[in-house]
Amino acid sequence: MIIKNPIIKGKFIERLNRFEAYVEIDGIKTLVHVPNTGRLKEILVKGADVLLEVREKKGRKTPYELAFAYKGKRLISIDSQVPNKVFLESIKKGIVEEFRGYELVEKERSFGNSKFDIKLTNGKEICYIEVKGVTLEVDGVAKFPDAPTERGRKHLKELIKVKEEGMRAAVVFLIQMDDIKYFTPNDEQDPQFGQFLREAFTKGVEVYAYTCDVGENFINLKNRVQVVL
Repeated sequence: MIIKNPIIKGKFIERLNRFEAYVEIDGIKTLVHVPNTGRLKEILVKGADVLLEVREKKGRKTPYELAFAYKGKRLISIDSQVPNKVFLESIKKGIVEEFRGYELVEKERSFGNSKFDIKLTNGKEICYIEVKGVTLEVDGVAKFPDAPTERGRKHLKELIKVKEEGMRAAVVFLIQMDDIKYFTPNDEQDPQFGQFLREAFTKGVEVYAYTCDVGENFINLKNRVQVVL
């Protein structure tokens, strides 16, 4: 996925709340939008190099979107809307081996009490996919979530129901960075999510994790990595 808007560099100063932060741009303290409600404490540290996407749109409080951040030399995409777009685009291009061969690819389709990110249809065969963006990395291991997620637990319960009704169900952890050893649920932050994920897997819900090739104006699906439950 190519970002066509201008990208500029800055230095992170501080986060004000879930949606706003201050970044130094050309020596000026500037308000920016944070498109991720996760904690991101290990990424958004004072002095971190960040990349901002310029989105000029009427009504915006700031034109600057905090799109990427460097954690040392590791570049991480932090926009929570990116994983769905990248994975949907990758399926449509036929580059995701696990989800090839479907005639109809749709985004944001409801089942039960949840709306899943992707629905695939091939005749009578249906597959629902929930995509989770992953930004937390510890010693080369990707983890999710970085904060307790009631919504995430709800999605896993609904995916079990999808499977029980004879359809295909999958949860995809899209790791918004590269050079990852493996993925595992973050039991320290949300032990219930980890329990539900393991239960879903034993009941037939497919669990996948993929890394991404991340550059200063793009993010693309790269490799499938091991999931350790």
